[in-house]
Amino acid sequence: MVLRGPLTLLLVPLLGLDHVPSSYDCLFRSYYGTYSSRHAFLVDEACRFSSFSFTELGTAVDVQWAENLVWVGRSPMDSSLVPTSFESDLGGLLTKLANLPGSGPDVDSEETVSFWQTHFKLEPTQKIVPRFDVLHLEQTGALLSVDNWTLQSIEAVLPRYWAFSVLPTSPLPLIPVSRRVRERLRDLLLTIRYNYVIAAVVNGISVYHLREDIQYLTGEDPSSDILSRHSFSEGAIRAAEWLKVRLEESGASCALEHFEEGFSPNVICEFGASGNSTETVILGVHYDDRGSFGSVRAPGANDDGSGTGALLAIARAIARRGVVFRKTVRLCAFSGEEQSMVGSRAYAAKLRARGEDVLLMVQGDMLAFHAAGEPPQLGLSNPALVGTAEVTQILANVSAIYSPELTVGYAPYPGGSDHQSFHEQGYPSAQVYERAGYIKDPMYHDSGDLSEREGYDFEQIKSIAKVQLATILHVAGFDLSGDHNESDHP
Repeated sequence: MVLRGPLTLLLVPLLGLDHVPSSYDCLFRSYYGTYSSRHAFLVDEACRFSSFSFTELGTAVDVQWAENLVWVGRSPMDSSLVPTSFESDLGGLLTKLANLPGSGPDVDSEETVSFWQTHFKLEPTQKIVPRFDVLHLEQTGALLSVDNWTLQSIEAVLPRYWAFSVLPTSPLPLIPVSRRVRERLRDLLLTIRYNYVIAAVVNGISVYHLREDIQYLTGEDPSSDILSRHSFSEGAIRAAEWLKVRLEESGASCALEHFEEGFSPNVICEFGASGNSTETVILGVHYDDRGSFGSVRAPGANDDGSGTGALLAIARAIARRGVVFRKTVRLCAFSGEEQSMVGSRAYAAKLRARGEDVLLMVQGDMLAFHAAGEPPQLGLSNPALVGTAEVTQILANVSAIYSPELTVGYAPYPGGSDHQSFHEQGYPSAQVYERAGYIKDPMYHDSGDLSEREGYDFEQIKSIAKVQLATILHVAGFDLSGDHNESDHP
């Protein structure tokens, strides 16, 4: 990505587009993603100075030249986990970037040169002079212009609990959910009430198998050879192949879908529709993970082994009760979520290009951590920020019926998981999460993210998985095959 100005990056609050006329399509054709509760639009001079004053929508940042635009910021952590100030962390980050090999007073120190030669396979005589500029600074993050070398290095110097996102090389879609689909979901809301067959199906989710599957994915099971599920690792490829086999055992048709060189594939599994409906219902997770920088170990038991384990538990429950769906149901395990959702963005774009009719998408991400002194919870993505209100209302209603032990509320930040990829494509979506608050898991993006630790709650995973499964049973409709057949279900 090489940008040559003059261009303007508009950072618009997520609620700031409500009054923008759709006729100003040059803005909507210039969408580059969501960063720290703001939409980012990269517009040229003609668009900026059109009759509508775009710059009044938010913050305007002039961009004259950039090899890569990168947003860096602290993940939405609970304040109890972050003893240092944002300003202190950012200052430390910028100092480290300025002192990468070839650019500062410590460049020739033996320790520094050895580290970078080992990590980036430099010859002993090679020096790289990083180049970066701070284009914009605010309370929650910073926009940087960086060269390719600095981009490769940035993960190594991020403070703990920080993340970075690279703005894409071309605009993303920003399509509203159609009125027809929203009305269809509202009609479905009116039909959701307790159903004893659905209760029997979801109560069949097994904590024993949840534990078994998650610990295989994390490598805690001695029979597993998965040390890491980082998107570029051999462990992620093995995990994808293992997931495909396990999900096919439930009766689904599965495929490994490659989307970009170097990444492990998406695992896409489908239960075909028994009727002639063209609508599709999707449950998503991401099976890739992150660990501590410099460690080969990245177990990802919570992020997102918990969501992936729940997906497998849901598939097992479907098979156990002989569920046959009336609409197409897909169970999707995405890769590349930790690298700005590249796997799910590729998949959602493919569905839009094929004209698929996605009625509902629910993403399960980080379901396991249960903070001491708090009730078990179901956090829902806030549709005022990212997602669809009708989907979150369905999930809340279903939770009250089938998992009343969960305290339900909105997460106070836009999320940033794979449901956002579907939201951008105009598909109704939402995320389920472990807490109606900021992240409180101290092992977030850490090599200590194991299942055998204080606060990791398999029962909470089961409760949330019951909500996910009951939702697709209500929305997709179903029958029970053969010996499992019972009456009085939708």
